[in-house]
Amino acid sequence: MMNILHYPKLDSILMVEKAIQKSEDYPTRMELWKSLPKQIQYQTFKLILEYLETSNKIMFEDNKIIWIFANSKKLNELIDGAISEDIFCISTICFS
Repeated sequence: MMNILHYPKLDSILMVEKAIQKSEDYPTRMELWKSLPKQIQYQTFKLILEYLETSNKIMFEDNKIIWIFANSKKLNELIDGAISEDIFCISTICFS
């Protein structure tokens, strides 16, 4: 457990969330931290990432940060591409 000097403000958390969602690719921690519009301490940044991961908004895959919260445009595009428009299913019952 790291020694926390101060907790991040809401505007810092929202700034990091927005940067993750707007990124073209899945950034690493350092890439994301360097791309932020305002500088924040790296310790605060790591705490924000820890919060976002425990709240199931992001996940880490091969050191890349992936936004997984339900409002993800990339996730919705993947889901839309995987679901056929001709078939509608509820539980195990499907309608065409």
